[in-house]
Amino acid sequence: MFFVATIELEGLGNRSYLAGGERTAVDPPRDIDQVLAAAARRGVRISHVVETHLHNDYVTGGLELARVTGARYLVPADAKVSFARVPVADGDSVEIDAGSRVTLAAIATPGHTPHHISYALREAGRPVAVFTGGSLLIGTVGRPDLVEPRLTEQLARAQHASAHRLAAGLPDETAVLPTHGFGSFCSSAQSGGDQTTIGKEKSANTALTVDVDTFVADLLAGLEDVPAYYAHMGPANAAGPAPVDLTPPALADAREIAARLAAGEWVVDLRNRVAFAEGHVAGSFNFEADGKIATYLAWMIPWGKPVTLLAESAQQLAEAQRELVRVGIDRPAAAATGGPAAWLRTGQTPASFPRSTFAGLAAHGIENVVVLDVRRDSERANGWIEGSVHIPIHELHGRLAEVPQGTVWVHCAGGMRAAIAASLLDAAGRDVVAVDDAATDAGLPLTAG
Repeated sequence: MFFVATIELEGLGNRSYLAGGERTAVDPPRDIDQVLAAAARRGVRISHVVETHLHNDYVTGGLELARVTGARYLVPADAKVSFARVPVADGDSVEIDAGSRVTLAAIATPGHTPHHISYALREAGRPVAVFTGGSLLIGTVGRPDLVEPRLTEQLARAQHASAHRLAAGLPDETAVLPTHGFGSFCSSAQSGGDQTTIGKEKSANTALTVDVDTFVADLLAGLEDVPAYYAHMGPANAAGPAPVDLTPPALADAREIAARLAAGEWVVDLRNRVAFAEGHVAGSFNFEADGKIATYLAWMIPWGKPVTLLAESAQQLAEAQRELVRVGIDRPAAAATGGPAAWLRTGQTPASFPRSTFAGLAAHGIENVVVLDVRRDSERANGWIEGSVHIPIHELHGRLAEVPQGTVWVHCAGGMRAAIAASLLDAAGRDVVAVDDAATDAGLPLTAG
């Protein structure tokens, strides 16, 4: 009897799978201990490690998982890699478990990448699920603009054709199991829902409900900025990532923290935004450990710049370190746990800034203040506070000089990105108020999108 176990990577919005009659890992994360633990809980041995494509949004653990387990490492034949693997091409069939007659059938589905392969999981010849990677997602498809700008339209058309190939070749009841699409920026649009089938996608996925020209035009019009760190993920995966090192980083005292700040390094406070606003080391930045730390920190930090992590506990530090290795930030330069009292030198006082709401902004009035909107372009297109300045959060560090003089009330759509922005502004010596709120219907003058 086949099984599928899902391994969720909530911070990156991705999924990996352990599946088969006994033992197959699909698109594994870099921290492979999760996959090994899932296999141990089921009492199975991993015999195959399978990649649907070379990922652009995270570092794979496939090569190391195959090395540790002795499994066969299946990678699309057309993917340009620098390591030994079992090349897989359209039409190939791989026996996973002879006893239960479980096989994987390779289906070429170019679009997210030119070499993309989906895998139909078959039991006794009957398709029961399909691992679609970055091809067919829930209600949408993977974005086609991560490989080469000149290929984007061509790959968008290939995404449409690939979706139709899957829909035509698999029964309606076949479970669709994508890697991307649960908040991942690899998705071409926000996908909704937690599970789906080929039949459901036929009626709900625009790749399957509109003609190719309309689909391509809408898809290309909706694409937004690519996270900057994506440029480093594909090459790392093609070269063959090194094993991760999750041992705790060297501990820094208050003097070393101050020295690292003075040297222009990034000191990142992982505590929640309320605690950070109430008191923090001046010059440090706030990326909440419970937020999308891997996405936003990797997106915004100059690549390769040393980072020191400040955490309220050893567990919070370890969890953040795990998140960061998934996107190639392998070893923090240093770390410290506790709180500002332990991170500041004798005589120093914590920095702080106020928090408020949209109602608080309305009560204060928008005259004589700077309202800074750090949402994405697509969010702002739906409407904005009159007179507000718009700089998306991922651009703010390089555009601080563009923020007009005066007290800055900064907002996003929920508070997390506003907290990051407030910490950047505070570190730059600006007077800032972080709007920690999700509701804009507070009497503020709005401009419709």
